[in-house]
Formats: sequence, C-alpha cells, structure tokens
Amino acid sequence: MKSRRAFLKTATGLGMGFCSCGLLDAARAQTPAAPRHLPVTVNGKRVRTVDTHAHCYFQDAIDLMGADAKGVLPPVKGVPEHFIAASDKDAVRKRLAAMDAMGIDMEVLSVNPYWYRKDRDTSAAIVKIHNARFAELCAAYPQRFAAFASLSLQYPDLAVQELETAIKTQGLRGAAIGGSVNGEEFADPKFHTVWAKAEELGAVLFIHPQSTPELAKRFKGNGWMSNVIGNPLDTTIALQHLIFEGVLDKYPRLKILAAHGGGYLGSYAPRMDHSCFVSPQNCNPDIVLKKKPTEYLNQLYFDNLVFTPEALRHLVAQVGASQVVLGTDHPIPWEDHPVDQVFATKTLSDAQRVAILGGNAQRLLGLRLT
Repeated sequence: MKSRRAFLKTATGLGMGFCSCGLLDAARAQTPAAPRHLPVTVNGKRVRTVDTHAHCYFQDAIDLMGADAKGVLPPVKGVPEHFIAASDKDAVRKRLAAMDAMGIDMEVLSVNPYWYRKDRDTSAAIVKIHNARFAELCAAYPQRFAAFASLSLQYPDLAVQELETAIKTQGLRGAAIGGSVNGEEFADPKFHTVWAKAEELGAVLFIHPQSTPELAKRFKGNGWMSNVIGNPLDTTIALQHLIFEGVLDKYPRLKILAAHGGGYLGSYAPRMDHSCFVSPQNCNPDIVLKKKPTEYLNQLYFDNLVFTPEALRHLVAQVGASQVVLGTDHPIPWEDHPVDQVFATKTLSDAQRVAILGGNAQRLLGLRLT
C-alpha cells in the first residue's frame, strides 16, 4: 500500500492538481517514519487491535442486482482487494498480509448497502449470501475476522428475521446499515421493530453513509464531493434524527457505531444544544428529550477515521475515549497507517490508546482475542 507521499507523487504524474496549501508538507509531517506492524505494543505490552470499519464484496451477490450490478462497485482504488471468501485462500492470504502491515489483528467486515431499492426476494437472496459468507470467514479465521450482517432494511419485518439469524445462528456481531433507507429516516416508527430487536440481542448497528443523494447536483465538480462531503453529512443527519426524534430515549441500550468519526457531529455537536431554545417553533413540543442533545453522544460510538492526530484529539475531547474505536475503511487506501494516528495523538494516555486500538471494540462487540 502506498504512503501518502508516494500517492501524491503518483497523482501529480497522472495530472491531478492540488492547491498550493501546504498539502504535501502536511502529508510528509504526518506520515510515520516507521509504520507499526504486528504485534502492536503499548508501553511494552501486547495490544490486540480491532478495525471496526473494513469492507468486502461477494460477486455472486452483486450478480443478483441484474442491470444495476454495474453501479455497485465504488470508483476507488482497492476494489480488487474487496473480494474475499474463506474458500479463496490467496485472497485471504493477501488480506491478512495487508492487515499485518497495518498493525491490525482483526477486521470487522461489512458490505455497504446497495440493495435497498430491490424487491423483497432479491434483497433477501443478496443478504443470505453475504451473511453466510461472513459466517464462513469468521469460523475459519476467528482471531482475524468478525463481521456485521447485511439486512433488508427496506422490509423491516424481514430485517428483524435476518438480524436474529445473524446473531443467534451465524455468530455475527451486529449489522451494517446505511444513513437512511431510500431517503426514509431511521427515526420513522416503521423501523422501530428493527432497533428493538437489535437492543434485545445486544447487536451493534454500524452506520455507514451512502452520500446525500438529495444534494447530487451540488456535489458535481472536482474533488469527489459526493463522498468527502456527502458521506459525513449523511451520517450527521442520521444521528441527529435518532437524537432529536427520541429514538435513543426509547432504546437507551441500543449500540450504534458511526463511520468516519460520526461525520460532522463530533466537530460541531454543541450547536444542537441551542436549537430548540433559539427556534422553538422548529421543535416538536410532543418530543421532550430526557437529556441535552450532546449528552446522547455517550450512547454512540465513533471510528477514528478522521485522518490527523489533531482531529482525533478533538473527537476524543468531544465524545470521550471510551466511545472511539479503530476504523480504516480498508481496502480503500484512505490512510496507510491508521494505528500510528493513535500513537501520534500525544494527548492520549496509554490506557486510552489501548482502549481505542482494540479494547473498546472488544467490549462493544463481545470479542475475545487471545
């Protein structure tokens, strides 16, 4: 996997231009001189690292999308490395080698939802393939892989059945969901049966955004704004609805993990504490929250895919080190050495580093790594 310096040199050679804002110097300053490999240690003690945000695909499931199959794979580097199955020993070997090089003991695998617009039978068939393949991988490599189930969330009654099977029978740790379901917010009562079942099972819901389609026109242009702006925004909107519509009050034991540092919520959360005071006409008098909006952040978990030590310092200051877990988006090469970001954040104590690198995820997901 390329370092940021190598990426920037390659990009320049391909004709990609960057503004003269010190990006290259910043990349040099933040690229660790000696990236950590396994085993990772903190203060001389072995630490088991858990990446809660890693992806894969299964071709036979994509094939069920028919004419829509061509739009499933993202336009990114790392697409070939997404395909992995317990039966493909070479793909597994390559994935494990990449994890070792990043200092990752375990990846929690998931598939970003691409089937929410499909009919019930097609969606169920796609989910069945995903969850069976996840179960096979986790059984074959129990110390290296765990997984979030896929769900047919557009059919809540079916999603409840799929989640129960995934947790009770297949040994999966929760479910990966989008930021909404075809534009319908998670706070809609139609989805409450799914959240109730997740709370009952202790299943983690991993929210991974799918951009913000309503803004597609404004995202056109240079810089892949549908991702770099649209994805964090999608997560932020989803989390705010869960807070302000009272879903987190109704399901206080619901375990939610938000990708990409929770979008913009961790950077600007205090603004929402003032909204109903400043503009009460924009708040529903029938919804009376039990806490200030920012106080719900300790019911949520956030991955550390925020790119810089300063951004991680701020996220921890806002939500607490106990709510932050490791996340890489592997095999998409956003960051070469995500583990080193934790060590480079000088404000963290050794205990906090241990927690973020793997302790929090093991507790949240009920993992036992030896």
